[in-house]
Amino acid sequence: MKPSEPVNILVVDDMAEKILAINDTLAELGQNIVQAHSGREALRCLQKDDFAVILLDVNMPEMDGFETAALIRERRRSEHTPIIFVTAFNDQVQTAKGYALGAVDFISTPIDADVLRTKVSVFVELFQKTETIRQQAAHRVQLAREQAARQVAEKAMRRSALLAEASRLLARSLDFDTTLASLHRTMVPTLADACQLVLYDANMDLWFARVRPADARVQRAASTGSHSRIEQVSPKLGVAVREAVSSGHAQPLSSEALGSAPDLGDKRNWSSVIVAPLIARDTPLGAIVCCLCGSRAQFEPNDITLIEELASRAATALDNAQLFQTIRDGERRKDEFLAMLGHELRNPLAAITNAGELTRLLEPSDAAFQESLEIVRQQASLMKRLVDDLLDVSRITSGRVQLQKTRVNAAEIVARVAESNEVLFTSRGHKLRLSLPPKDVVLEADPYRLEQILSNLLVNSAKYTDPGGDIWFSAEREGNDVVFRVKDTGIGIGPDLLPSVFDLFAQANRSLHRAEGGLGIGLTIVRGLTELHGGRVWAMSEGFGRGAEFVVALPAAVDGVSREEAKPPAMSANSIRSRRVLVVEDQPALARVTVALLRKLGHDVRAAADGREALLAVREYNPEVVLLDIGLPGMDGYEVARCVRSEYGADSPLLVAMTGYSQHEVNRHARRAEFDHHLVKPADMNVLKELLAQA
Repeated sequence: MKPSEPVNILVVDDMAEKILAINDTLAELGQNIVQAHSGREALRCLQKDDFAVILLDVNMPEMDGFETAALIRERRRSEHTPIIFVTAFNDQVQTAKGYALGAVDFISTPIDADVLRTKVSVFVELFQKTETIRQQAAHRVQLAREQAARQVAEKAMRRSALLAEASRLLARSLDFDTTLASLHRTMVPTLADACQLVLYDANMDLWFARVRPADARVQRAASTGSHSRIEQVSPKLGVAVREAVSSGHAQPLSSEALGSAPDLGDKRNWSSVIVAPLIARDTPLGAIVCCLCGSRAQFEPNDITLIEELASRAATALDNAQLFQTIRDGERRKDEFLAMLGHELRNPLAAITNAGELTRLLEPSDAAFQESLEIVRQQASLMKRLVDDLLDVSRITSGRVQLQKTRVNAAEIVARVAESNEVLFTSRGHKLRLSLPPKDVVLEADPYRLEQILSNLLVNSAKYTDPGGDIWFSAEREGNDVVFRVKDTGIGIGPDLLPSVFDLFAQANRSLHRAEGGLGIGLTIVRGLTELHGGRVWAMSEGFGRGAEFVVALPAAVDGVSREEAKPPAMSANSIRSRRVLVVEDQPALARVTVALLRKLGHDVRAAADGREALLAVREYNPEVVLLDIGLPGMDGYEVARCVRSEYGADSPLLVAMTGYSQHEVNRHARRAEFDHHLVKPADMNVLKELLAQA
């Protein structure tokens, strides 16, 4: 209320003429006079309004003034309201009783008007001043609340501005080291006096990473950010980081646990240290350690909450930088691979082209003529292996390889792989040291794919080992596994490449004189085929120049009983008799060469260029063997084969599918009844000879 506003005065008396007389007396005060004719009516008035003073008659019927006063004092709203008793009998007993009930004064009747006005005006003025003070206090409380709310809002705005600026800085670049520097600028000195980043590596070991802004020279040299890992953390700090990552919240830390943190080592009197986790996509990346110095400096709860929020945003930015770097590295490796593929294919193509041109200038009796033909054969075989590798890695990465498992004797497979690669080691001057397991060491595996795994490892070791180096090749039973090991004295594997040595297109840097080193997909094929067998593969190396070791562990067979693999009967030249062979091929050059080759081997051969011509030739020529291309124009090879089966039934010739598609396509169609055999172009001539002999 305002000071000029009238206050309430309650007059309680059962006699109307007395109330009227008091009203006339107090009218000069200009206040609001409220009348009550009984104690109960007075109590009802007190429930609704506040009063500056109460003039209460002592002698009233039903409830006298003392009883009314007692009830007034029991109520919180009126317990301190001044009460002036009005009575015609003012003895000491009544006075004592009135003061005991909280009365402030007694007025005897008949009432002296001046005395009454004077006493009431005192309490009116007191009430007005008290109300003014109360209102001022309420105003100050409201002002304090508004100021506090304003401060909270300002802090929230500053926090939002800080988070917005941090997000802008962290999102400004996808370079890993630039992101680290932006994180440092966000944290120091706004929230902490110093900070240090701790990151997991591929083996989930923790390393310190430098977050201070690097100079221009270092920034220009930045690549994957792996160089930022500068020192491994102490065990105590590692435990704290893992606890923070596990809880998802910042954890306090003693300064002693910092150990040899590079960016925190210049001060040892940190007064407050916390470690906040860096987690992105539910994957822990590490943590950030924040420090304050000063005897009384401590991280406040709001600061810790803000640091956690910044750490979360920083983790997202770092994760994005790593993903971008991974994509960029993949693109770089792909470009390098395409360049290497062109190089690897052009080398044998150049040799084949030059050898072909040379044979045109030579007589068949010339020794160089046969040497040129051998070069063509070798280089064509190399190109076939490159193409097979490309197809294999595509099928493995897409999960389209089907294994044909059987029981394989480990000693026999090791000896066979070593023998098949003997020419490679001899040409490079390597010493291959074999260690064969006992005869009873067997495993369930696809023998063709197992040979591919081991051959790729041996070829890889040969490529990266200088002439005269040693290569160890062994197999042994270890627990429930058969473990194959290939170890060399070659150039070794650096720590940066070791975790990704089995990744697609990953290769160590090699000089130009090592350019025959392949496509960088051999180890990817090894890992894929090993995992398909339910095994595991890993690499070990002590660094550059210290050699490398590759280990393949495959599940051993349940028992040690080995079954001899069926081997094709050896075919002598005299055991091969002439066959009637129909070659169905739409590529004229390939058809001519195949016909000429088979005729040279003593067979009676005819050719057809499409499906309809092939069906006519089968009816007229009655061949014993049909070498049938799958990808014919119009009527494909499968349709031709179905027609032949339908027409001749059990008297059908031996149908051999010749396809330029992958081995996967061959396996997928192998169960179809149209063909007796499937061969991938270019077909192995020994296999083809065997099929013709068994027709």
